[in-house]
Amino acid sequence: MKEKKLISLPIATAVGLGAIIGAGIFVLSGTTIALAGANALVAFALVGILAIIIALEFGELGSIMPHAKGASFSYAYEAFGSEMGFITGILLYFSFSTAIAAIALGFGSYFGSLAALHYGYFPIIFAIILIFVLSIVNIIGIKKAAKADFFLVIIKLGILTIFVISAIALAYSTKTLNVSNFTVPPAKDNIAAIFAASIAVFFAYSGFQSISTITSDVKGGANKAAKAIVLSVVISMIFYILVVIALMVMVPASKFTVSADPLAFALNYAHAPYSLYLIVTIGALIATTSATLAMIMTSSRILYQIGENKLLPKFFRKFDSKKDVSVNGVIISSMIGIIMLFSGNIYIIAAISNFGLLLSYLVSSFALIHFRRMKKAGTFKTPLYPYTTIAGIVLLILFIYGMPREALDIGVIIILILFMLYYFLIEFKRDRVVKEELFK
Repeated sequence: MKEKKLISLPIATAVGLGAIIGAGIFVLSGTTIALAGANALVAFALVGILAIIIALEFGELGSIMPHAKGASFSYAYEAFGSEMGFITGILLYFSFSTAIAAIALGFGSYFGSLAALHYGYFPIIFAIILIFVLSIVNIIGIKKAAKADFFLVIIKLGILTIFVISAIALAYSTKTLNVSNFTVPPAKDNIAAIFAASIAVFFAYSGFQSISTITSDVKGGANKAAKAIVLSVVISMIFYILVVIALMVMVPASKFTVSADPLAFALNYAHAPYSLYLIVTIGALIATTSATLAMIMTSSRILYQIGENKLLPKFFRKFDSKKDVSVNGVIISSMIGIIMLFSGNIYIIAAISNFGLLLSYLVSSFALIHFRRMKKAGTFKTPLYPYTTIAGIVLLILFIYGMPREALDIGVIIILILFMLYYFLIEFKRDRVVKEELFK
């Protein structure tokens, strides 16, 4: 039987980039500047460093379990059993499936603005059409979906490069470039503002988990998949920082507000040619399309893996091995994405999504420690272990502590519900109550 290794290193890296460089850079970059001023650069760098640490850990975990399709869920399940796996998996799944709505809505907003139909339900209608089309692309098969994402990413990075170069050229020609553009107001020159900005963009780096769900399909195995994970994070971090610098080159940091189109705002502020505005808007459409594609793929495979481990009903285990796609997973994830479009509160959705991601990363870090103690070696090793892992755990705890109160409250409630549901299902299947002795 021929071994199935479908995806090259560049395409695997593109899958991660497609999920990372999406709505975050086109939608959240201005919000980050609005929250922290020029310290937005610190926020992007701080989250980027944490993302690199987690990416290195995922590279090692993926090399230990190259056939796992559930990312953090699979690592938690294998390290700590079904209980922690179930809770981590469901939280992680909803993080990605609800993100489909947020990113698709970004597409709908940009498309509506371009078509002069940015009012009423038009952005939501455009988002629904996007989710429907991309779900079909995913059902066609992972190889074709990944290749489509590769070309989208190449175009997207090219447009971002044009934006950065054009921003510098505009600022130079109009003589608007000033050191004062990068000043930080006293109210925003503190750790709290940097953390608020960091949390706002944390999700923007999370897409590298897309690669960890397709490790077994990457040519060269787990080592190449690990390299793709790290590459996607490093490349994203470079582009994020360059775009934030380009924004503040054109517009003083104090002028930014919480808005969904910071790149367009900056171009208008600098009186850029309409042709450049059009190119950047098209880039935003491509970016959100690419990220939505990756999120549908990743969430569907995580749901399949939870079902494959018998923690969800048989319905969730349907997998087309020929096309390498979880058909029911794609359909369910797309339906959740469409439903969440009508939630009316993207901020809370994004915060809950971040809570699930942070918790899953924290559990994954402890899973790596567990496997190291058990002497389970992978072909890829996290550099400077255990110092990098300890640093990652500390940063993750700080980010969780700094999250909005609403997200923490809702996250804790969801965890309690999942605990009760898990034990209800366990005890419901037993003929008698099991009473464990914790101490002798």
